[in-house]
Amino acid sequence: MSLVRIYFRVIGLLAAEKGLALSVAAAGVLISVVQLAEPILFGWVIDALTRGEAAVSTIGLWAGLGLFSVGASVVVSITADRLAHRRHLAALGEAFERAITLPAGYHADRGSGAVVRTVLQGTDALFWLWLAGLREQLTAVVGIILLVPTAISIDARMAGILAILAIAYVGLNSLVMRKTSAGQAAIESYNSKVYGRVGDVIGNVTVVQSFARLKAESEAMRDLMSQLITAQYPVLTWWGILNVLQRAAATTALVAVFTLGALLVRRGEMTVGEIVSFVAFANLLIGKLDQVSSFVTSVFRQGPVLRSYFALLDEQNAIAEPADAKPLGTVAGDVKFENVSFTFPESQQGVFNLDIAAAPGRTVALVGPTGSGKTTTLSLLQRLRAPDGGRILVDGQDIATVTLQSLRSSIAVVFQDAGLFNRSIRDNIAIGRPEATDADIERAARLAEAHDFIMRKPDGYGFVIGERGNSLSGGERQRLAVARAILKDAPILILDEATSALDAETEARIKRALDKLRAGRTTFIIAHRLSTVANADTIYVLENGRIIEQGRFTELAKGTGLFARMVAEGGFTVPTEVTPQDSLLTQEKP
Repeated sequence: MSLVRIYFRVIGLLAAEKGLALSVAAAGVLISVVQLAEPILFGWVIDALTRGEAAVSTIGLWAGLGLFSVGASVVVSITADRLAHRRHLAALGEAFERAITLPAGYHADRGSGAVVRTVLQGTDALFWLWLAGLREQLTAVVGIILLVPTAISIDARMAGILAILAIAYVGLNSLVMRKTSAGQAAIESYNSKVYGRVGDVIGNVTVVQSFARLKAESEAMRDLMSQLITAQYPVLTWWGILNVLQRAAATTALVAVFTLGALLVRRGEMTVGEIVSFVAFANLLIGKLDQVSSFVTSVFRQGPVLRSYFALLDEQNAIAEPADAKPLGTVAGDVKFENVSFTFPESQQGVFNLDIAAAPGRTVALVGPTGSGKTTTLSLLQRLRAPDGGRILVDGQDIATVTLQSLRSSIAVVFQDAGLFNRSIRDNIAIGRPEATDADIERAARLAEAHDFIMRKPDGYGFVIGERGNSLSGGERQRLAVARAILKDAPILILDEATSALDAETEARIKRALDKLRAGRTTFIIAHRLSTVANADTIYVLENGRIIEQGRFTELAKGTGLFARMVAEGGFTVPTEVTPQDSLLTQEKP
């Protein structure tokens, strides 16, 4: 995306308040006209005083325009500041909403730290460009445009010096931008790596401390920052050179104005007042060129950040909701996968030709080796991914034709990682149903066998559990996740390795809660522990993304396929008879 296109897109984001933005722009144009008039009036005053004429009226006009310029500038400054702040927050909200709708793969590829940096620094760059553009840059550009013909009308020879100065500024800026373009992109790349590294390490600080990685991670960060500063030095050198050359050009222009002006006055071809006006023009032009140069430099330096920001906004969500999508309506829980396939981009992995049926209120289990496609299958049911072929039906409706909100509102999930926020226990339980009353939340917690431990926490349900629930034990986190699913009261339930990382006592407690949760719901269970799927109505065995076996626990375990081998390797005895009403029958062999 070119620099010019970036700038116009930045301006385009003000469209929501177009009327106010145009009013501020018009006021800026008026201010630039007034600023241009002041050097002319200054010259008139000097000439009048030189000739011994009265200059009171001219001075009064000059003073009046000056006061108007100051007052108008204050109004423009305050209005632009408020407008820029409002649009900054709107842009931040838009980027945040966009980021949380993108699939997990997007965040995994870039890292949470880099995504956060894109959102925050991108919107900060927008804010400063809007503020500078509305407050100063439009006034500066219009002033330069008007100054040229005004100066020519007084004396073309003197105006030529100012034109050469403007050309010098443009040429120097263009040269430096060409020289630093690659370096600026490299700086942005290193900055993203730094932010990504910070997010990665801070997010795993317990691992860093446990594995005595403090020195190693610090050294790796210092090495990365060293690479960043190495990339920055040449760029900073060029911008430093630009600043010096611009100052030299400005000084040379002023000396030339005085020199040529003195010669023309001695020859009687100019008045002293006109010389004074041209000196004021030169100072005005230098100031405005500095403003424009600084602004262009800022746009150029922020270019990579803004490109990343707009790339985030433009990122295509893999899950597109049709324009005519309809709500799913009341859901009984009849789920069917019909010849469903999905392949990960640039990979041969995925799931292929899946046919799965789950009648309302029944339990379906997905088992298989790690990487066999279990989680991918259920992510397709939630439309976190879109199948490449086939279709998934809920109560006879293709989920690709319904609204995502209605589909996901009909599904409750208990993850292996509870997925808790750094908020109160009450807020975490109410994630799926924020309008729930305290009584509803407590009831869900009691059913999840979580109420007692909650009441032992400081402030009970108001206890803030820390990032990812780090103030809680693993079993406590899982019980909150179960309580959250109970409160949501969705007709379809997904249990994704919900008990795999727990001790036997805690697992038994959570299983009791899950049994209450499963009652009357269509349930999908992902498990490596075969004990958790012993009483499923149907078990689907996956390998390399394909269903290779299906049936009840007993018949599969007595066979000779993968499931039977998994039972044998896991050390579980085969139940003599398993029904949906049976308790979990799992006795470990001695």
